Amino acid sequence: MPTRQTPLKRRALWSMAGAALVFATATTAVAPAAAHHGWTWAEDVNAELTGTIVAAKLGNPHGELTLAADGAQWIVEVGQPWRNQRAGLKDEMLAKGVKLTVSGHKHTDPNKRVFKAERLLIDGKTFDLYPDRN
Repeated sequence: MPTRQTPLKRRALWSMAGAALVFATATTAVAPAAAHHGWTWAEDVNAELTGTIVAAKLGNPHGELTLAADGAQWIVEVGQPWRNQRAGLKDEMLAKGVKLTVSGHKHTDPNKRVFKAERLLIDGKTFDLYPDRN
């Protein structure tokens, strides 16, 4: 004889189905961002890049500068707002026309002009975004 579903059992099943749907949606929404952030896409070797900011997009999850350097445009990832502030950087210091040198890591794919900044040198002053990294 089949078991009869009571309203309480039905509600519990719908709640579990809803929770599974929320979890699956949240996991899908976060996965692309998680794949992008961090250092896994960057070379292990330190590099430097010197150029002029042609555009800046600051804020979360991290700031991005478009830097004209070596005859090309590079996307330079700088820190989150709190990290930039801790390093002593102000948004106006990362404005169009500012000349700087970034120290950090290039993308492992040489066709991608993306650079993860650890330190910035502006007007002779060093701003250390990741003091725990060498």
